[in-house]
Amino acid sequence: MIENGKKVTIHYTGTLDDGSQFDSSAGRDPLEFEMGAGMVIPGFEKGVADMEVGDKKTINIPAAEAYGEKRDEMVMEFDRSQLPEDLEPEVGMGLQMQGPQGQPVPVQITEVAEATITIDANHPLAGQNLNFELELVSVN
Repeated sequence: MIENGKKVTIHYTGTLDDGSQFDSSAGRDPLEFEMGAGMVIPGFEKGVADMEVGDKKTINIPAAEAYGEKRDEMVMEFDRSQLPEDLEPEVGMGLQMQGPQGQPVPVQITEVAEATITIDANHPLAGQNLNFELELVSVN
């Protein structure tokens, strides 16, 4: 078992259940994170914990251990007058809102009507089971 506090370096490719790839370290430096520090989703850390340097394996992370289920309350409708005048909203466009403590919250426009827009503040991977091909490069 890799102990909390150890620095782990790992190559990965992430896919959804339909086989589409959403992220990969291929062609760039491997991902480095500290075990137990909450730097990666819980299921990813759990999948790496029993690996040894040089090991390769595939893990499946259910949505609950990844980015959680999609939450309806994170989908909101706003009056278009609240947008900057020079912004022409389009479905799929990413915007940044401010959270309760002033922190940036990325959102995506999911619907554009004449007077309103609908945005979704769920993580883009919320509600998705994630699959990762892992290769442990180093543990320090």
